[in-house]
Amino acid sequence: MKHRLSLFTAALAIFAAPVLHAADVPAADLEAKFKATMTDILMSGRWFPVKNGVLGEAKEDKYSIVSVEKVSGSSWVINARMRNAVIPIPVKVVWANDAAVIVVDNLQIPGAGNYGGTAYSARVMIYGNSYAGTWSGGDHGGLLSGLIVKNDGASK
Repeated sequence: MKHRLSLFTAALAIFAAPVLHAADVPAADLEAKFKATMTDILMSGRWFPVKNGVLGEAKEDKYSIVSVEKVSGSSWVINARMRNAVIPIPVKVVWANDAAVIVVDNLQIPGAGNYGGTAYSARVMIYGNSYAGTWSGGDHGGLLSGLIVKNDGASK
């Protein structure tokens, strides 16, 4: 119950923030900062599987992001390095005050194995040099969090 209350409080804070108008930062400034934050980076942290309402053990998590591009409105493309190839991933980016929330809804990721064959959904908040979120795909899902660091060239 305590964990559900914490998740509810976090979700409420994220989705209520736009209504609060705590900072009136122009959209162009937010988007430029998001683009700079998410270019040539490694998202490195932990993820916890969730299956049948049970939180599993933490596992190492890494995502290599080459770049992000705004398409129009809230539509963006994240160019992620997966299996030695750069894959364009269409997403929505919405704002919770000055934090970006990446929204993925039922996205089929091309390829086989861990990525292909399942439609994935996710909500990942980017704030400063950290990220946190939740994802689901098929009969499994999880929670993730970590730090955003500029690439050192090792994953290129």
